[in-house]
Amino acid sequence: MAEEYLNYIGGKWVPAAGGQTFESRNPADSGDLVGVVAKGGREDVDRAVHAAAEAYPEWLLTPVPARADYVMRVGLLLEERKEELSRLMTREMGKTLRETRADVQEGIDFCFYMAGEGRRSYGHTMPSELPNKFSMTVRHPIGVVGLITPWNFPVAIPLWKIAPAVVAGCTSVFKPAEDTPVLATILVQLFDEVGLPPGVLNLVNGMGEEAGAALVEHPDVRGISFTGSLEVGRMIAERCARDMKRCSLELGSKNCLIVMPDADLDLAVESAAWGAFATAGQRCTATSRIVVHEEARQPFTERLLERVRSMKAGNGLDETVELAPVINAQQKERVLSYVGVGKDEGAVLLTGGEALTGPEYDRGNFIAPTVFGEMTPDMRIAQEEIFGPVTGIMAVKDIDQAIAYANSTQYGLSCAIYTHDITNVFKAIQQLEFGVVYVNAPTIGAEVQLPFGGMKNTGNGHREAGPQALDEFTEWKAVSVDFSGKVQKAQGIQ
Repeated sequence: MAEEYLNYIGGKWVPAAGGQTFESRNPADSGDLVGVVAKGGREDVDRAVHAAAEAYPEWLLTPVPARADYVMRVGLLLEERKEELSRLMTREMGKTLRETRADVQEGIDFCFYMAGEGRRSYGHTMPSELPNKFSMTVRHPIGVVGLITPWNFPVAIPLWKIAPAVVAGCTSVFKPAEDTPVLATILVQLFDEVGLPPGVLNLVNGMGEEAGAALVEHPDVRGISFTGSLEVGRMIAERCARDMKRCSLELGSKNCLIVMPDADLDLAVESAAWGAFATAGQRCTATSRIVVHEEARQPFTERLLERVRSMKAGNGLDETVELAPVINAQQKERVLSYVGVGKDEGAVLLTGGEALTGPEYDRGNFIAPTVFGEMTPDMRIAQEEIFGPVTGIMAVKDIDQAIAYANSTQYGLSCAIYTHDITNVFKAIQQLEFGVVYVNAPTIGAEVQLPFGGMKNTGNGHREAGPQALDEFTEWKAVSVDFSGKVQKAQGIQ
């Protein structure tokens, strides 16, 4: 009998108000039932928001270092239970053990980093134009926030939102993806275990169109932090705009790796393979486009195909597996439909492009790693986010054309360039329209001390991680103390 997991509202573990549940199953093995989870809806969200609102006044007055201490203690628990959580993550969302261990480690790193921000919650002091007047800025929490997260990083991304919300002084309602509810529940259990006061963090599992929509629309929620698709992000932005509600969006991407003639091809090939097929391409920073100088295209392509064809697909609990399944059957069909689109558009299928079959694959959502050649920037497979193990190669004549191809989509999250030419490096840094730029490194590999986010339709200008993470959850307050003993008027008014 699978374990049942409840929602967490006001410091108590409770079933869904409607009594409904849903299942979480292993994408590598549909026969593996990971857990049965409370299916929350509008009523559950309302209860959770009220619990957060009740907890907010006292949490606001809690010293920032004391808030941050809870985050530090969660990081320590994650460190103790890293292997256990990594194995559970592989079962629930499919990616390989080396990747799930990295996911948990990123959560640990960010907890420790954000705990440090609790003693660095800096404002600024600045001179007043008037005598005997002191001016400064301080951060103020925005209040109750809704946190809506995806399934592909079920520990790291929730902590990118929960940790700064806690440190900032916000209280929150966490609505995780319905594909990874068990990991989300266990993560919240850790905050409960370290004694986070009731109502500061609440959990409602459920479907996006029910629980997620109710959270976005709730009048007592002052901010939404969302990571997911562009389509859903647009709907959230529209609703938040009508309600004058803070909204932070991390949305789609179409990342690019540029290979110039002077590149170390072995490094570029390994980076392209890792960037395109880690997590079965289900990363917001996945290398879904490869732009190669025509002088390097043939040797690069030959080496890449050799590397990709050597990848072992299978259950991520097998330490020798490199290619994991996609998250569910619906996503599998979506990715395969894009393979058909690419063929119809005239791209040349160089390898992969089909569902994997056989006893080890038949109960899972496996797709062979897929590489297209002769891709052009106007093709749908070069413009639309596929979110699966599919990439394509485009040839260019020079660095200027490479940058133009890289910039040719509506997205702008991560771009990498492989070159040792200093002119190429600085042209790329200056002209690429991406929030994250790597030189001689893969498109994937965010570090917690750096701001993470994209340009154009990848988001709405906010950044997660780094010290900028607190900007999502705080307002700047300008404070002036006049000790002159008289009414002083600014701008020279006498």
